[in-house]
Amino acid sequence: MTNNDQALDDRDRAILRLLQEDGRLANMELALQINLSPSACLRRVKLLEERGLISRYVMLLDEKVAGLPGTAFVLVTLDQQGRAALDAFEAAIQKHPEVTECCLLAGAADYMVRVVYADSADFERIHTEILTQLPGVVRVQSTLALRTVKKTTALPV
Repeated sequence: MTNNDQALDDRDRAILRLLQEDGRLANMELALQINLSPSACLRRVKLLEERGLISRYVMLLDEKVAGLPGTAFVLVTLDQQGRAALDAFEAAIQKHPEVTECCLLAGAADYMVRVVYADSADFERIHTEILTQLPGVVRVQSTLALRTVKKTTALPV
């Protein structure tokens, strides 16, 4: 456990669970649900923000409704694994909104990239014009998701 985990009490955890479920929850409603005064609740939320536990508030879009029903997980292998090669790849991947997640891996491939796309022609464009053109890329191996069984942004607190 980290120091942040050790310092959390049940009310802090409840605040985090509720805000992960609905980031637009009004302080008054949040305070009511955790049985605190609004001022005490707001103080706790501000402390959680200051400690960095709450890093930001976002709105999540429905990918299908947004016209991006396809998801692919792409394993990317680079020609080199030195710091300069990794930095160049990581800087370049940031520029592409179709890439929704990118993780450096320990294993056979160097990165796993999550890509959203509209249809097969769109995925082909992303594959040929973006992924294979990134700095240092020597191999991409794509796996297309058929259906999302579970997807959450909430962490177990």
